[in-house]
Amino acid sequence: MKTRSSLFVHSVLLACMAAGVAYAETPVERLHSADEVITEIMGAADKGIPQDLLGKAQCIIIVPGLKKGAFIIGGKFGRGFLLCRSASGSGWSAPGAVTVEGGSFGFQIGAQETDAVMLVMNRRGAEKLMASKFTLGADASVAAGPVGRTSSAETDAQMHAEILTYSRARGVFAGISLQGATLRPDKDTNKELYGSALTNQEIVLGGKAKVPAAAADLRAHLSRYSVRKS
Repeated sequence: MKTRSSLFVHSVLLACMAAGVAYAETPVERLHSADEVITEIMGAADKGIPQDLLGKAQCIIIVPGLKKGAFIIGGKFGRGFLLCRSASGSGWSAPGAVTVEGGSFGFQIGAQETDAVMLVMNRRGAEKLMASKFTLGADASVAAGPVGRTSSAETDAQMHAEILTYSRARGVFAGISLQGATLRPDKDTNKELYGSALTNQEIVLGGKAKVPAAAADLRAHLSRYSVRKS
């Protein structure tokens, strides 16, 4: 039987392995990866995020390649970006960097890489995201999002959730709850992208950041797929 110290060593090793892989990409590469995630998901016939829901969303979080590993103690770690609608609602903000962390206990063996997408459906949820730490399900209600061209399959829980969550792993795309996952600002990435330690509040809601050239395709594709219906 494994001792507590042995379990701790396993958990530390897994955390370091996950973090090492997730940190390997540069911020520019992650922006391109985030753009690929959105274009591939929305380009899949009848398998994407409903366009009417994306049109209603106040913000979106995209985490390409969220790493999940498990050996007795499981965990997940990823780095991605948060974008919110401009004040006019016609475009999207500059991207603010975030990290996603979470864990579960149980007898799990295996590893998986998942793309995660979260739609923030109201301004209240968007403002909460600017905190130094944000936990899905605790700081805002969360539900697995419906999949398809329209959101006609919404359940009552989905209709009232502040955040709808999706994941894609091994080519399979589905709404899945990320209950308990924690989001934090990624200050190092923000500093690398913008040249100074801007907060996500300043970048995303304050409009104080010049949009990086690497984010142009991502913002353009989000605008294309999230046209609001009058």
